Amino acid sequence: MNAPITPHRPIQALPDQLISQIAAGEVVERPSAVVKELLENALDSGATQITVRLEEGGVKRIAITDNGRGIDKDQLPLALARHATSKIASLSDLENVGTLGFRGEALASIASVAAVTLTSRTADAAHAWEIVGSHNGSVSPSSGAHGTTVDVQDLYFNTPARRKFLKSEQTEYGHCAEVVRRIALARPDVSFSLSHNGRTIDQWNISELAKRSAHILGNDFAEARLALDESAGTLRLHGFAGLPTASKARADGQFFYVNGRFVRDKLLVHAVRMAYQDVLHGDRFPSYVLALDLDPALVDVNVHPSKIEVRFRDSRSVHQFVFHAVQRALAQTSATAFGSVPAPLPAASTLSGDTAGAGLGGPGIWRREQTQTSFGAQFTNTFAPATPGAARPFFADAPGVAQDTAAYGALFGGAAASSPITQVEPYIASPEAIAREEYPLGFALAQLHGIYILAQNTKGLVLVDMHAAHERILYEQLKNALQAQVSGQDMQVQSLLIPVTFYADAIEVSTANENQDTLKALGFDIAALSPTTLAVRSVPTLLKTADAQTLARDVLRDVREYGGSRVLIERQNELLGTLACHTAVRANRILSVQEMNALLRQMESTERADQCNHGRPTWVQVEINALDKLFLRGQ
Repeated sequence: MNAPITPHRPIQALPDQLISQIAAGEVVERPSAVVKELLENALDSGATQITVRLEEGGVKRIAITDNGRGIDKDQLPLALARHATSKIASLSDLENVGTLGFRGEALASIASVAAVTLTSRTADAAHAWEIVGSHNGSVSPSSGAHGTTVDVQDLYFNTPARRKFLKSEQTEYGHCAEVVRRIALARPDVSFSLSHNGRTIDQWNISELAKRSAHILGNDFAEARLALDESAGTLRLHGFAGLPTASKARADGQFFYVNGRFVRDKLLVHAVRMAYQDVLHGDRFPSYVLALDLDPALVDVNVHPSKIEVRFRDSRSVHQFVFHAVQRALAQTSATAFGSVPAPLPAASTLSGDTAGAGLGGPGIWRREQTQTSFGAQFTNTFAPATPGAARPFFADAPGVAQDTAAYGALFGGAAASSPITQVEPYIASPEAIAREEYPLGFALAQLHGIYILAQNTKGLVLVDMHAAHERILYEQLKNALQAQVSGQDMQVQSLLIPVTFYADAIEVSTANENQDTLKALGFDIAALSPTTLAVRSVPTLLKTADAQTLARDVLRDVREYGGSRVLIERQNELLGTLACHTAVRANRILSVQEMNALLRQMESTERADQCNHGRPTWVQVEINALDKLFLRGQ
């Protein structure tokens, strides 16, 4: 098909109205964009109370009222003019912007595609003033409390083509409500009220972030979250990270803020995702409300029309800080994270002594064994408990409980496969320790279908998936053993007899040339043979069986995007996870009470013990009240 012939026109300056309408195409994409811009202006004015009123999903009307500083009478026309703002005045201000808005184009763009009425009153004014239409309108007296009201009606009334692209009223309202929720989460020190078609939908009073997030995200999030607050230099990350067991099928529960601004940044999302990698199933998404505070000079917010993306001056440092902060918070996901937190017992702790029932209101409340042992703390194909008189290997005569791990000896230089972890002296559990809930998982009662351990604690019944729990314990022990082995040593590499060559684009070649030190630290020798060809000459020993070309491309991509690479750690953890899964106790194994109690004690002292390596829960608590309801007790 031939392209239509356009008439020849001379170059000319566009009229201001058309310029504003073009800008509105980026700034005012839909009613929710108007709500976002106006709410940010209200917060920048120092408001502590904001009311949002919508009609017909925001298409017919958007009215936002705040109790901020207000706008002087003689500045009202400037407020509706293009590129007029009180927030920046120089390049230095732009590079250190500390406000949510700063371009001075939002109100002008909105006024070019809708009927706008701006009413404002400052603290020292006798009454309010208003301006209608655009910056060319006249300022007239009006009524109103201290603060500002922006009334936007008939959005896209003069650009009907744009209006045709809007969705249904309910859809547009949903987008507007989501914007209000995001901003309300960031500012719990401000009260918000949201109404639609004359009916109040939501109202959030001034509160703490914990209460505000529970109100907006629901009790499910409030009951399954970890508080987080860490600082490093000028960086501070605070908020709440959802427990892995509260993950969702969609990423609609993720809220990340940079200096109070909601953002969707690939670097930050990647950092959080990597922190969850050890405890979350691959197709699930964590929920979180996290806020990153840093020097405004270290982040550029002027890289996207809607300011939803940012760029960091030192992206690698930010990525690592966020990753480690969230990872440390998730390390709390063990049995001891619930209720009182005892001092961690050694991984191979044992219990002895007979104090059952003593000081606990009579016999039979706690069921304990006199002797307990380490549960699978050795990387060998047999396990031997320290039970007096035991004459056979742990789980001997039973296939599939603990396979021979000789094939994995290379992971530990052959040492761990033959050297058991040192056992510790028995730990004596006193009645006082039990009463203080120093054993959050309680003590074993029985085994169900060879799969689950039933235990009793002060809250009620505990159900444990013994394979999932043992798998996590072994996985953490394997990681610790490997880290101890390579601590302070160079990465062991495997030279390839025949280098693997592959086609590479200019970016990959330049990344390899510019990051040789980083690549060598990771165990890779990747060199350019030509402007379009890279050769892989060596890889880390742990990954020598992986596809060298795929691995090289992954590493180069991560080095380019994040300034470092976690590919090696991810692949290494996959290998350790496979070993743990193959070594963990299998279903249909009959465990003694001593063995079950030993497993519970190790769960209490293992980080991330709430989930197995695949992100599934390892134990659940059924409180006594829930059991009472099942049998209608007290009714």
